[in-house]
Amino acid sequence: MGITHPFPPFIRPDSRVLVLGSFPSVRSRAEGFYYGHPQNRFWQVLAALLKEEVPGDTAAKTRLLEKHRIALWDVVASCEIIGSSDQSIEKAAINPIAEVIKGHDIRAILLNGGTAAKLYEKRASPKPNVPALALPSTSAANAAWQLPRLIGAWAVITYWLAQ
Repeated sequence: MGITHPFPPFIRPDSRVLVLGSFPSVRSRAEGFYYGHPQNRFWQVLAALLKEEVPGDTAAKTRLLEKHRIALWDVVASCEIIGSSDQSIEKAAINPIAEVIKGHDIRAILLNGGTAAKLYEKRASPKPNVPALALPSTSAANAAWQLPRLIGAWAVITYWLAQ
């Protein structure tokens, strides 16, 4: 039985960067917002790079995103998945990314992890006419990347936010 993405993209007219994950984790689906698992380092990485406090709840997360013009969504609209494992994703339907960002000020797409990058590159169609960069996953499952190394890799977000 497939699961449909349970919440809409977080995007504002002035969003400059779109971060695309693969599909929300079980915890994120339960919380109704992106990167809800406390072990995921996404919010720590953003806070460090943007010189902000790590947001603790959805309201604080949305304020951080709005302030810094960051949009969030996922590549996958629906799929079969076991728990939160990206490796288990099957029968993925892809979100209409180009259609959703049309009319917004998106200057780059940052792909959070290998699964998001692979699905975007192979299956997203049409692709928006903006650069797309694959970055290491902020998931705790990506244990090879400790927080300082992730922050270094994700620092590219500051370049695109300044454009």
